[in-house]
Amino acid sequence: DFYNGRRKQAAEVSPNAAHQALARLQANYAGQVVIVTQNVDDLHEQGGAQVIHMHGALNSALCAACDHRWPAPMVMAVGDPCPACNAPAARPDIVWFGEMPYEMDRIYASLRKADLFVSIGTSGAVYPAAGFVQEAREMRVRTLELNLEASMGSRWFHESRHGPATQLVPQWVDEMLGG
Repeated sequence: DFYNGRRKQAAEVSPNAAHQALARLQANYAGQVVIVTQNVDDLHEQGGAQVIHMHGALNSALCAACDHRWPAPMVMAVGDPCPACNAPAARPDIVWFGEMPYEMDRIYASLRKADLFVSIGTSGAVYPAAGFVQEAREMRVRTLELNLEASMGSRWFHESRHGPATQLVPQWVDEMLGG
């Protein structure tokens, strides 16, 4: 029921200026822009970006028996069958506490290639994502925090800017794109 409610809420919202600015950066920056999100909504995609969802996606279902994934219906129930193996093991494709986040090898590979690591809109309390800034610094990657207020990991960033993401992110993207 919790995830059914979240899917309903997600269907009623639109990407904001920060989502759209990140998509613009990804489309127009001369280098590679990898966006990793802990969010499970599809607002980045709606805004035009390609992202890595390390904590899963509300609009995806997962079979706990065979690992098959498919587009989640708006309403799921405990015991729904998997369309691939028919096991009554359908669940939201969300990383739950105690489970390993998705795409960690890909995320770490991207971090190793980065020349700038930017953290946007996070408390800095949920690991492993909260540790990305420290790993970036160990690899001599420049780090920037764009957040409403100082996060738990603010001290690790080379630079922190505080304010609403809908203002900070478009301003920063304009700087990155030379405009």
